[in-house]
Formats: sequence, C-alpha cells, structure tokens
Amino acid sequence: MCRQGGTLSFLEDMVKRMTENGLKDMYAGMGIGEEVYEYGRRILGTLEDRFREIDRIAEYNQLKVVRAMQESQVSEACLLGTTGYGYNDLGRDRLEEVYARVFHTEDALVRPQITCGTHALALALMSNLRPGDELLSPVGKPYDTLEEVIGIRPSKGSLAEYGITYRQVELLPDGSFDYEGIRRALHERTRLVTIQRSKGYQTRPTLSVERIGEMISFIKGIRPDVICMVDNCYGEFVETTEPGDVGADMVVGSLIKNPGGGLAPIGGYIAGTRECVENAAFRLTSPGLGKEVGASLGILKDFYQGLFLAPTVTAAALKGAVFAASLYEPLGFDVVPDSRESRHDIIQAVTFGSPEGVIAFCQGIQAAAPVDSHVTPEPWDMPGYDAKVIMAAGAFVSGSSIELSADGPIKPPYAVYFQGGLTWHHACFGILKSLQALKDAGLVAREALGV
Repeated sequence: MCRQGGTLSFLEDMVKRMTENGLKDMYAGMGIGEEVYEYGRRILGTLEDRFREIDRIAEYNQLKVVRAMQESQVSEACLLGTTGYGYNDLGRDRLEEVYARVFHTEDALVRPQITCGTHALALALMSNLRPGDELLSPVGKPYDTLEEVIGIRPSKGSLAEYGITYRQVELLPDGSFDYEGIRRALHERTRLVTIQRSKGYQTRPTLSVERIGEMISFIKGIRPDVICMVDNCYGEFVETTEPGDVGADMVVGSLIKNPGGGLAPIGGYIAGTRECVENAAFRLTSPGLGKEVGASLGILKDFYQGLFLAPTVTAAALKGAVFAASLYEPLGFDVVPDSRESRHDIIQAVTFGSPEGVIAFCQGIQAAAPVDSHVTPEPWDMPGYDAKVIMAAGAFVSGSSIELSADGPIKPPYAVYFQGGLTWHHACFGILKSLQALKDAGLVAREALGV
C-alpha cells in the first residue's frame, strides 16, 4: 500500500510539473518572456484570499439575478423579438421588470435604442430636467463625454442651450465629500444631483455603494425633492448591493459594460422611480408613446443571457483589476485603487508619467486580444474628448469595455485605465502582455522583475 501511494504521489507530481511546464511554454509561444511569466506567478501566489472574496460576491449576485428572472417568470417566449412599433413586446417588458428587481427600483427602461452609457446618462438628465433647473455634481467633474452634454464644453443640444445651469463641488484632497460645500451649493433651483460612481479619467477613489448612500441621505435630508442619479457604469455586480438599495432615484448604465455580460451588442438602462423612468421613456420615444413602443429586433436573448452571465463575467474582470494593481505597484507605478483596497468598480488606473508608458501598455493589451490582435493602436482625436486618446479593445462587440480593454488620454499625469476580461485567464494574459510590452520598450527594467 505504501508503495502504491508513493507511486501515485510520484505520478501526480510528474503530471503537475508537465502541466506547469506546458503552461509556461504556451505563454512563451504567445510572447511572454520567462522573467515576466515568473514575476506574474509570484504575484498570483499572493492573491488567493482576494480571489476567494470576489467569488463569494459573484455567487451572491448570481443567485440575485436568477431569483429576479424566476420571480418575473421569464419564459422561452421572452427570448423572441418584435419588429415595427414593438407593441406588446412581452420579452422587452419582462426584461425591464427583471432589471427593476435586480436593482431594487420601481421600474426600469432597458433598450437597444439607448446607444451607449453617455446616451443613457444624457437621456436621464434631459428627461428629468427643465429650463431654469440646476444640475449639481457633488463629486467633482464628470466623465469627459458628459462635458458636452452638460455644456461645460459648448455643443449643440446641450443642457446649457436649454437654460439648465450646472455647478460642481470638488472632493476634498483626501477623497472625502465636502459636505459643507455641498450644503452651500444646494438651493431652490437644484433639481437633480448626479453622482458618478467610477473615477472616469481621474485618479480619485471609486465610490462604494455605502458612500453613495451616505451622500444621498445627506442630500435628501436637506432637499427631499431633489432627484439623485447615480452613474453606475463599471460598478454593477462588483458589490452585493447597488445604488437602488441606498435610495438612488435613478441608476444608469451601459449594456456593453458589466450588465451585458459580454453578450449584449448594444444598449443601456435606466432603473429608478416610476416617474423618472416614465420621463426617460417619453424622451427616448415620443410624448404619448413612452415605453409602449420600441421593437426588440431579436436581441432579447443576448440581453437576458448577458445579464445571467454578468456576475461571473464581472468577477473575472475584477480579478484582472486586482492582479494588475498587484503586478504594477511593486514596480513603482502609482495604482488606483492600490493592491490592498476594497473594490467598487472594475477599472484599474496605472500612472506611468509619460505618453510612452500609456501607449506601450495599450499596445500590449491589444496584442492579447482574440480580435484584431495584429492591429497597433495609436492615440487619436476621439469625439467628446479634449485630448488625444488611445484605446485598446480587440473585442467581439465594438467598444465593449467589459471585454479586455484599456484606454487613456495622452495628457498629464499619463495614466492608463484598464478594465474588463470576459474570463479571468484572458485578463491575466492581457496584463502579462502589457508588462511584456513595457519591458520590451525599456520602460521596466529586467532587474525590477526580480531576476
């Protein structure tokens, strides 16, 4: 018996060594050098507990989504589509019921006619603000593409053109809320407060659902009638709660980010109070029509299945973000969040301090893509931005940032923003590929990898 046990142990060890060597050879064949590979393996060895917690959150959120689908009695008929006006679209209406249950809101608008996250946010703002109202951001400047929506940068059709004013209150230097500044900024014309959960092209901390709830409670304590909207992009399913659980009147996001699970080819959502959602529906379609029209065009199966997969896909992306922070922080680069902080979205910022670092990182991510890996991304003048931007995303869905992707403006402090990965293993490969690109460009010394 002892001899047999020894033989089995020997065989197990041999198989393990062969597997490890085969994996190393596979990475080598994909352009990952030994130094980068071994450095990455050492970092991964420290992340077991973090990954276990991410899996626990994913398990909870998976059950939440399944329960919402079951309680809404999703059926095979819901996966079919409509054309034309889209009257009596069972699947569309039932999907919106599912979203309302998942985000714990009264109603939801989930449509392929919402083209992107910026469109969803613009729709929510323009449908719930009127001339003479004021919009307040208590967390500083919003994401770049909203500047033209608001009118910070002049643009046709902006809120400013309709007589809607805007003001913002900066976060304090330590990232906390300036409550006194917010109190002073709230006045009789303040109609809507927008709270951006994620950092955008900034290096401030992402807001947790708990902190968002504290902000909403503070604002409602002063002005109960003010609408509190949360830009939830990149934050869905990262925690076990959502902004709807802490009093948000509107929760807004994109389906080609977390909640689409990598399958939704387009779309956005607004979940919130019945009045806010109804206003958005009338703005999206037409007064008098609202939610009653809008054909689903055979896209519903992807929306349902994408939402079903979203908790697991988000967990994979979140593991990638944690790995990226843990990989780059010891090399001396500033990372936000750092390798030990709790996570409230899937975005990982890494500051390189030079355009070359941002470009090399993005080119490494592109080289790891399943689609267009042969393409070399370069900075260019993108619509809605005030500086050249480089974007890496060899995705199955164009522009999908729940898929492995990275981007950043070519301006100080020269930070790159990494997110996504439909599977953890692909995210891992992409991050190693980015480090290899930096090493090959001479921006990371061989000695820094501990070899």
